Amino acid sequence: MTLLTLTASVNGLKPSCDKDVCHPTASQTAACFVALYLIALGTGGIKPCVSSFGADQFDETNEKERKKKSSFFNWFYFSINVGALIASSVLVYIQMNVGWGWGFGVPAVAMAIAIMFFFSGSRFYRLQRPGGSPLTRISQVLIASIRKYNVQVPADKSHLYETADKESNIKGSRKLDHTEVLRFFDKAAVETETDQVKGLANPWSLCTVTQVEELKAIIRLLPVWASGIVFAAVYSQMNTMFVLQGNTMDQHMGPNFKIPSASLSLFDTLSVLFWALVYDRAIVPFARKFTGHERGFTQLQRMGIGLVISIFAMVVAGILEVIRLDYVRKNNYYDLETIPMSIFWQVPQYFLVGCAEVFINIGQLEFFYDQAPDAMRSLCSALSLTTIALGNYLSTLLVTIVTKVTTKHGEGGWIPANMNRGHLDYFYWLLAILSVLNFIVYIWIAKSYTYKKAIGKPQ
Repeated sequence: MTLLTLTASVNGLKPSCDKDVCHPTASQTAACFVALYLIALGTGGIKPCVSSFGADQFDETNEKERKKKSSFFNWFYFSINVGALIASSVLVYIQMNVGWGWGFGVPAVAMAIAIMFFFSGSRFYRLQRPGGSPLTRISQVLIASIRKYNVQVPADKSHLYETADKESNIKGSRKLDHTEVLRFFDKAAVETETDQVKGLANPWSLCTVTQVEELKAIIRLLPVWASGIVFAAVYSQMNTMFVLQGNTMDQHMGPNFKIPSASLSLFDTLSVLFWALVYDRAIVPFARKFTGHERGFTQLQRMGIGLVISIFAMVVAGILEVIRLDYVRKNNYYDLETIPMSIFWQVPQYFLVGCAEVFINIGQLEFFYDQAPDAMRSLCSALSLTTIALGNYLSTLLVTIVTKVTTKHGEGGWIPANMNRGHLDYFYWLLAILSVLNFIVYIWIAKSYTYKKAIGKPQ
C-alpha cells in the first residue's frame, strides 16, 4: 500500500497526465504492478489465516467459549464489511475529490495501525503449533495408497498403523477416528514388512490413520465446497449485470446528485451488516428454542437457507427486469440510454444477496474451520475462498455461452449493447434455475455428509 501510494504521489513514480490521459513510462507501470502484486500476496497470507487464527483463540472444550466461537465468525464478517463500507464510500470520495495519493495513503496508514494492533496482542494469543505442509501429507497418503494398490486392508481396522502416543504425530492436530468411507486410502495405513526402516516408518509408504483421515476429510469437504460456486456466480452479478441493469435506469437522487450504478453495492454491504447483527442477536436465540442446537442451525442448514435466499434474489432481479422492459415497450423508450425509472428499485435484489451472503459465506467459513483437520484449517479456509474466483469464471462462461447462442442468425441476443432491446430477465431466470438445481444437489450432499470425529483435546 505504501508503494502504491508513492506511485500516485511522488514525481518520477507518478505518470505525467494531460487532462484525462496519462502517459506512464515502463518503470512507472512496473512499480504500479509490483505494488498490486504485493497487495495480492499479502491478501493471500491474511485472508485464509485470519478467520482460522481468530477462531483458534476459543477453547472448544469450554462450553461458554464454544458458543462464543460461533458468534466470532459473525462479528468477523461484520467487521470486514464495515471496512468495505468505508472503502466504497469514504475512500472513493477521497480518491475522486482529494486525489489518488490520499486515497491510497489513508488505507496504507490504516494497515500500519492494524499491524501495530496485531502485534500488541501477541502475549495474549493462543498459538497453534505448525504441523508442516498439509500438501506434503496429502501427497504421502496418495503415493502410499498407489504403492500398495494390491495390499489387502485388514477387516479389523485397529490393525491399521497409528502412533501409540495419545497425541497425533502431526503437530497441532488431534488424532482422528477411522471412517469407513473412501476405503482405498486405508491401504496407506497398512503396515508391511518393508515399511519399517531402522525402526522408523517411511511416510511415503506408511501413513498413520490420522493422516489418511485428513485426506478423507478434505475430499468430503469438496462437494460442499463445489455447491458454493453457483452462489458465487449469483454474487458476481452485483459487479456485472446489476450494474448494466442500473445503467439503463434513472440514477438521480434529488435534482443535483447522481449515484453511479456500481455504488448500489453499498446496499449489499449494509444488508450484510444488518443481517449479521440480526442473525447473531435474534435468529440464533429464536432458532435454538426449536432446534435445541447451540448455534440455532447447523452450518449445513445455515448454508442451505442462504442458497434458498439467493434463488429469491435472482427471481426479484428477473421480475424487476420484466417490469423495466415492459415499461420500455409501453412508452417506446428503446433508444433512451436511461429510462425514467428510479435505480433504487434495484435495492431489494442487493439486499437479498447480502442476506444470502450472511447465511452462506459465514456458514461456509465456520463449517470449513469446524470440519477441517486441526492442522489444515488455514488450507481449508483458503479452499473455501476459491469458490469466489470459480463463481466469477462460471458467470463469465455463462455470459459467453448465452451471447454466442442467442446472437445466432443475426439476432440481438439476451445481453446486447442496447439493454432495452435485450432480455436480461432471461439470464436472471437461467441463474435462478441453476440455483434451484444446485440447491437440490446440495440437499443430497448435506444429508450424506459424514462429520469428522476427533479424539482428545485440541493441542
